[in-house]
Amino acid sequence: MKSIFHPSLVNGPFEDPALYIDFLYEKRAVLFDLGDLHLLPPRKILRVGDVFVSHTHMDHFAGFDRMLRIMLARDKVLRLYGPPGFIDRVEHRLASYTWNLVERFEAEFTIVAAEFDGAAEMRSAQFRCRRRFVRERDEITAVGNDIILDEDSFRIRAVLLDHGIACLAFALEEKAHVNIMKNRLLEMGLGVGPWLTELKRAVLKGGDGETIFRAWWREGGGVREAFLPLKVLRENVLRVVPGQKIVYVTDAVCSDCNSRRIAELARGAEILYIEAMFLLEDQAMAREKRHLAAAQAGRMAGLAGVGRADFFHVSPKYSDREEAVRREFGEAFIDGLRWRHDE
Repeated sequence: MKSIFHPSLVNGPFEDPALYIDFLYEKRAVLFDLGDLHLLPPRKILRVGDVFVSHTHMDHFAGFDRMLRIMLARDKVLRLYGPPGFIDRVEHRLASYTWNLVERFEAEFTIVAAEFDGAAEMRSAQFRCRRRFVRERDEITAVGNDIILDEDSFRIRAVLLDHGIACLAFALEEKAHVNIMKNRLLEMGLGVGPWLTELKRAVLKGGDGETIFRAWWREGGGVREAFLPLKVLRENVLRVVPGQKIVYVTDAVCSDCNSRRIAELARGAEILYIEAMFLLEDQAMAREKRHLAAAQAGRMAGLAGVGRADFFHVSPKYSDREEAVRREFGEAFIDGLRWRHDE
């Protein structure tokens, strides 16, 4: 299965958290957390339409200023999601600047900030550049099954974790993955082209099978086309399989409640990105700081049965002991997988 989501950590394991996920075939990306973004070029930042912030400690939110600076004069909507109190934090950050010239901008850059209470409601507010980012349009919407964003091809789930404050963990779930069987395509006399992306979208939306779909492609210097019922294309050239799942977990104390919520969120994920702030020898400090130790994080990943687990957000005190962190995390991951298998 060819992945449509391409995740990559923006920084190294001892630096600020930020996970960039690029969408294949689309000029779009999402971000989990807004740590230092200076390694992310402007062209990549401009692809981002949705940002999911675990909490607003500085190392998770300082990158907001760089993103704001790059997007400011663009005709664009940026949606931000965070824990309770997040809208006020965004409002205060915007209010820290002077906006006396923005009325002259031709583009209308807009920020929509939303906060999830971890239960059943999400509040949102809008901030428009040419109105000097004055808060407006406060709304409350219902949230079901922890889904804070629901689109045709994917959804984002969020759960509230304890970090001494409310902190969100996130899962990006592709609803289904549509594979093109190119040999069948050629057998039907059809060519490859941008129309296949539209076909995938139509199938994922559950389009009416009787709808006539236009297939078109370039061939011999011209454009060829064919018109077929959607159900014929779906049955003959497509294979629908379960989609990708990518989970992001950071800044959480090792507690029964957090462990349970992380396991439920991460179960069956293809990739889990999880913090590993301390070595187990410093687990007392980990509990005091409300973070996970590497062994705790690795075991949680194994118990959740994820396909792959990557650690990040490690204390700089271990900058010369990265291999020890890696070993402790990896051994605990394997132990968790073994325990899960034997259960």
